Amino acid sequence: MSALFAFLHHLGAFAVVAALAVKFVLLRGELTLERARQLRVADAVYGVAAGFVVVVGLLRVFYFEKGAAYYFHSVPFIAKLSLIVAVGLLSIIPTLEFASWRKPLREGRAPAVSASRLRTLQRIVHWEAAGVVFILLAAALMARGVGYLG
Repeated sequence: MSALFAFLHHLGAFAVVAALAVKFVLLRGELTLERARQLRVADAVYGVAAGFVVVVGLLRVFYFEKGAAYYFHSVPFIAKLSLIVAVGLLSIIPTLEFASWRKPLREGRAPAVSASRLRTLQRIVHWEAAGVVFILLAAALMARGVGYLG
């Protein structure tokens, strides 16, 4: 069971990275009707995949791996959790923006978004990607027992 949940956790993490990469690419260039629709889908996939990773990760912590007592004495694990929360909170901004596009997209037109707003969304996605990189670093350190205080 442990191997299955490890596989699911990794599969979800790869989906998060893929969806984030798609958002990164789609936010470059002109915001067309089709691109705006694709951004909404990529953001939804990102959100579902991230939620899946968190749920499966917590199940691993509490039921399928070394146990919560072990993980909550690991500095990289606490850093990883903190980064997950930070990236999750940061991702609310683009998600709300993309949600606000629903009406124009339903009407068959591209949303009116200023160049500065698009740059802000690009920066946020860059920060999300950087956060994911550090989450992966924390996961690798945690897996090797670095920073265990127990």
